[in-house]
Amino acid sequence: MGAKTGLLIYADGEVPDLLRQVKAADLPRTCDMMRRLYPGWEIEQCAGSELGYGVYPPKGTAYAASWPGVEIVCDQRVMIDYPSRLPGYLVAASAGRRLVLHAMHSVVDWLAFAVWEDGRLVRSLSLSPDSGIIENIGEPLPFERPYWAGDRPADIIPWPDEDEEPYPLPFHPLDLGEEALRALCGFVQEGRPEPDDIDAHGIDLHGFQVRDPEGPDPAEEEAELRKLMETMGPPRIYELGPDGSLIERDSL
Repeated sequence: MGAKTGLLIYADGEVPDLLRQVKAADLPRTCDMMRRLYPGWEIEQCAGSELGYGVYPPKGTAYAASWPGVEIVCDQRVMIDYPSRLPGYLVAASAGRRLVLHAMHSVVDWLAFAVWEDGRLVRSLSLSPDSGIIENIGEPLPFERPYWAGDRPADIIPWPDEDEEPYPLPFHPLDLGEEALRALCGFVQEGRPEPDDIDAHGIDLHGFQVRDPEGPDPAEEEAELRKLMETMGPPRIYELGPDGSLIERDSL
């Protein structure tokens, strides 16, 4: 799957502390939360997931859980380039609470995260090597500082037949993304777990099919995607050579 997240967490305090205390999430309570956060949308219950796998649900699906003091929604729709532009009603739902957004995508090395306190944005960062720094609002949080100081440089293996060029950012976004996930949410997706990390695979989420009645038709979107994939050539497969370089393999 790679490092991919689309995650919102509403909390009455520090998210890691609260998630360490949760048990099974009440379904009626979670359904009530979904109706608040998706007003007017078509919502239908479906199979759920674990938080460890559910941070990047299939398109059109949301995984969610509501407990006293902390609520989670995983949905690709929150993977936005400008976290400060999160729909106002989602921010308004965090009145008197902390709201954390975490989103990253390994295909393009993109990371975005943001923190609101009582509806006020205190930190937002979005960046990728291709787009550079897309949004940078507020002071860096403590876990970010070694990265901006140059203490966590990106270790990149160049593609075959390409000259190695300096990485366009002082660190790899996905490295910072894992650190942000740990600091803000208490767990990691692909980084090396630490003793205090939460076991995200031990937290169950309910599943929901969600559709904006005013949005595009999912069947039409799927047909367009299939049409696009038919125009693409065969995949190119690489393996790591003994010297650390990438070597292209013959396709099967």
